[in-house]
Amino acid sequence: MQKQFIQKSLKTNKFFAYLTATAFLIVAILLGISIGTVYIPVWSIIQIIGAEIFHFISLDQVDSMHINIVMNIRLPRVLLAGLVGAALAIAGAAFQGLLRNPLADPYTLGVSSGASVGAVLTIFFNISIPFVGGFTLPVLSIVCSFLTIICVLAFARKIERSMKVETIILTGIIFSSFLGAIISLMISLTGEELRQIIGWLLGSVSMRGWAYIKIILPFLLIGTVILLVNAKELNAMSFGEERAHHLGVNVQKRKLLILTAGSILTGAAVAVSGTIGFVGLVIPHLARQLWGPDHRHLLPLSIISGGGFLILADLVSRTIISPTELPIGVITALIGAPVFAVILIKRRTERGG
Repeated sequence: MQKQFIQKSLKTNKFFAYLTATAFLIVAILLGISIGTVYIPVWSIIQIIGAEIFHFISLDQVDSMHINIVMNIRLPRVLLAGLVGAALAIAGAAFQGLLRNPLADPYTLGVSSGASVGAVLTIFFNISIPFVGGFTLPVLSIVCSFLTIICVLAFARKIERSMKVETIILTGIIFSSFLGAIISLMISLTGEELRQIIGWLLGSVSMRGWAYIKIILPFLLIGTVILLVNAKELNAMSFGEERAHHLGVNVQKRKLLILTAGSILTGAAVAVSGTIGFVGLVIPHLARQLWGPDHRHLLPLSIISGGGFLILADLVSRTIISPTELPIGVITALIGAPVFAVILIKRRTERGG
């Protein structure tokens, strides 16, 4: 009887978690579309989306200017911010679970910097891969992000056989600095591409349009499916590789799949928005604190919450000193850096105790 009560209570808690996260995402989307230089009422937004996408509402009483703003400017921007936030958040949750540390995320591990190098190389040399075409940018970003995480882990193992997470984080920061120097070198050598490269590095979803949603969406789906399929294995590996092996997990295979999926998600996000730090640190950490460490639920909740968080961060970036826009990475860093410091201090205190 008591066991049934506990199971029912857990199901209720998970339902409440998904309901809360989904409500947060919906509110963020509506605010992101509504607020701007021109205010658009929420009911008008619902009418426009209902008519243009679902075709079940008439637009006779809606201002044509509002339709244009929603469908061609704000809705694609908000959706892109949500997809980027979702990709970075679930990648961060996977890296934290795999490395068993809340300090791990695509930014601190140097994966974002690796993806940035891939994007900048593509822009700098105007690279186009045959048969890939418009997907060249995300493909090269993904390849570079995957190579970066492999190099970081290999270098950390050389330094310290036990591969403490602090060593991995420090190695990630070293690689980030080195890759940042490579990017600076390319910027100093470039001419007409300078403004475009700087735009990628600052991190933004401004003026991207529906084309960029089509670029990130397939990679987001692929990376997310891989991680969700490996959620149980992530739970096992969060207790250590040796214990996971005793539980029947093929550790090397699963680790490679998780690292690949994280690189796909990070590379695709950086390709369409530039380097946006700390989303993969803050959101999984908060989701874990609120709703527990079970990756079967932590991963999807991180997707939903990460999407809502970056939509709101983008809203702040374009309205806080309107009409000037701040890079979205500035807002996430202002939030993420203190959270990073708090987590680090907390871990040190627990170890000291």
